[in-house]
Amino acid sequence: MPEWMKRPIAREGSYDNVKQLMDRLELHTVCQSAKCPNQGECFASGTATFLIMGDACTRGCRFCAVETRVPGPLDPDEPARLAEAVLVLRIKHAVITTVTRDDLPDGGAAHFVAVIEAVRDASPGTRIEVLTSDFGGNLESVDTVAAALPDVFNHNIETVPRLYESVRPGAEYARSLRVLARVKEQHPGMPTKSGLMLGLGETHEEVVTVMRDLREAGCEMLTLGQYLRPSSKHLPVAEFVPPAEFDALALEAEALGFSAVASAPFVRSSYHAGEMAAR
Repeated sequence: MPEWMKRPIAREGSYDNVKQLMDRLELHTVCQSAKCPNQGECFASGTATFLIMGDACTRGCRFCAVETRVPGPLDPDEPARLAEAVLVLRIKHAVITTVTRDDLPDGGAAHFVAVIEAVRDASPGTRIEVLTSDFGGNLESVDTVAAALPDVFNHNIETVPRLYESVRPGAEYARSLRVLARVKEQHPGMPTKSGLMLGLGETHEEVVTVMRDLREAGCEMLTLGQYLRPSSKHLPVAEFVPPAEFDALALEAEALGFSAVASAPFVRSSYHAGEMAAR
């Protein structure tokens, strides 16, 4: 690891309380399931990114630590338990993401809505950011979630088109762009957000082209972070992108008109999401 990728693991503050609460309520977090490097910091500050619809994904993206297998049935009590966690932790900006559920006709859209409604009922002052799958290209499912009026609609483009086959088998670059464009078409005032991992072999020019495509799809918020290999079974890191490159890309993103940009090695989609949404 280069020096800029080394930092202490934060485990003071509310770390144990958050972990115990998630265990008690039988909730999953992307922090744990995806082996996020920011887990210690976020748990210690009393927050987490919720992962709904189970801990198993129907796809096998080669960058992701979430297990790929046949998922179990949806848990009808999950929305209420998640809302309880938001209330107990006094979360002001809740980020709710999901495993991909290609086994469900609507990709889990109705369950997403149930979670949003439960959080709103329990904690009306909490802002809600959703980070969705592509719903297999089912735009009706996109409409269903967007109609619940989350405060931010996030869908990650993840990488450049040339690398999709090796990085995101089962996904399509144009499909992901359509998800973001559809939200903007139906709800012009709803902030949309997307993110990319760097260090998979992409070029600077390819990243800038993706940023332009995102702006054309109406996307306003952007995150750029370093890909880290979760295990030997996953794609190797092609490059540890230096901080100066992240800074340069942030300037280009701002010039393209993104309203909020977070670009640094440890940035992830939900990292400091509340602060980003408030810009």
